[in-house]
Amino acid sequence: MQAYIKAISYYLPEKVVTNGQLVEEFPEWTVEKVASKIGISQRHVVQADECASDLAVKAAEKLFVEYGIDRAEIDFLLLCTQSPDYFLPATACVVQDRLGLPTSAGALDFNLGCSGYVYGLSLAKGLIASGTAQNVLLITAETYTRHLHPRDKGNRTIFGDAAAATLISTDGFASIGDFSLGTDGRGANNLIVKTGGMRHPEKADDLTFDESGNPRSSDYLFMAGTEIFNFTLEAVPPLVNNTLEKNSLKKEDISLFVFHQANKYIMNFLRKKIGIDEDKFFYCLQNVGNTVSSTIPIALREAWDQGILAGHVLLAGFGVGYSWGGVVLTTK
Repeated sequence: MQAYIKAISYYLPEKVVTNGQLVEEFPEWTVEKVASKIGISQRHVVQADECASDLAVKAAEKLFVEYGIDRAEIDFLLLCTQSPDYFLPATACVVQDRLGLPTSAGALDFNLGCSGYVYGLSLAKGLIASGTAQNVLLITAETYTRHLHPRDKGNRTIFGDAAAATLISTDGFASIGDFSLGTDGRGANNLIVKTGGMRHPEKADDLTFDESGNPRSSDYLFMAGTEIFNFTLEAVPPLVNNTLEKNSLKKEDISLFVFHQANKYIMNFLRKKIGIDEDKFFYCLQNVGNTVSSTIPIALREAWDQGILAGHVLLAGFGVGYSWGGVVLTTK
């Protein structure tokens, strides 16, 4: 059975951190420098008492209201997060209860970052194709700013918190095509929070600062910028080509390319390297930042609202893991 995206909504925390506020903390930067380089003017950040489940519930409730969706018809919940409420139980189970979804519905978490939405679509499509479910609620929810050291000016300019809710069903406005997926765990240490899991359960308290004043700690997010940039340039162009091949399409057949919204510098570099016209390449991070697994669904909803989500739409997610994935949506 064919699977479709039927509805998308998203939720942003109320607290906003502007470039001006960051420049007050890091006066060596300017508002213009941050905005021009990474294409972000502000980002939304959770309060101390907000968790992934809180954002997930608010995104889903917004979806139900905006589209008149009957929650009793949801028969599977997929939750993508790398900032779960607990080690156990699965945050998806907490969200199922808070949303009042049927107890006959399946629910599970999966741990992926910037490729997570594409992987979630692949899981949802499989559930529908197998007849296991007919209405899959896919939620991406991250409180990534909790992973950042307060003095980490680079990552604090990039990342924002958010959640997005997508209903995948047996009908909808965009059919879900064939996928190209990939993994290379050799890059795991280049984007990592080392402590807090079972490998290193205790905090390391090993904070140091490099010659530029950037913090390095096993207890916070570490991102090796150069290695991540190189991985992106190596992985994404073949991902786009393979996704096109799997869907029997050419680059010229694509009406809109919606990539993971990493930052404007990387996105523009990729666009030029792959040879995508700028009017077919969607940017959506100025007011929200890099929201990890939620960047693509937020961009899709914005493109839909702007009336430019039409024809064949190619999605490409890539990041922590390393992990990458692509798919083509075809709108009705």
